[in-house]
Amino acid sequence: MTHPHGFSGRPGVGGSASHGSPWLRLAAQCSGASAGAAAILAIVAFATTGAGAGGSVLFSAAIVIVFFALSLIAGHLAGRNNPSGAIGVFAVVYAIKIFGFAALLLWLGKPAWIVGPWFGASGIVTVVVWQAVEVFAFSRLRLQIFDDAPAASADRGDAPSSSEEGDSHD
Repeated sequence: MTHPHGFSGRPGVGGSASHGSPWLRLAAQCSGASAGAAAILAIVAFATTGAGAGGSVLFSAAIVIVFFALSLIAGHLAGRNNPSGAIGVFAVVYAIKIFGFAALLLWLGKPAWIVGPWFGASGIVTVVVWQAVEVFAFSRLRLQIFDDAPAASADRGDAPSSSEEGDSHD
């Protein structure tokens, strides 16, 4: 059976059709958790070191959140037309982003107001929080890649049911 969103199998299985886009849900969950961790770290940085440190934390977190969200958005866009190909697109975009963001950061250079240790710490904390939430949330997704619906003959079964066996011994 072909599903309206392009994949086959039992209705309601596949993740993206029944509850919206799993990729956008992942992006929202990871962004929220990462932004929350960055806000706490920014308050600590501001209180202990000053406004430059707080700004460094927020800037670093914003870069990481945008960096990681781009892959999930690409997965969402690809998954609308080809759900089983979304993970491949996700991986390719991830590899392209690594080189693109590295080149961008090298080209822009370090702004004078950045406090290096806070910028680096925020980047590490944001990546760890994002990855932890993403792995946990992704492990809960149920994406159907193969059509594992039972065949028509398997539905009927060749062996008698337990109630039929009980009736034959009378």
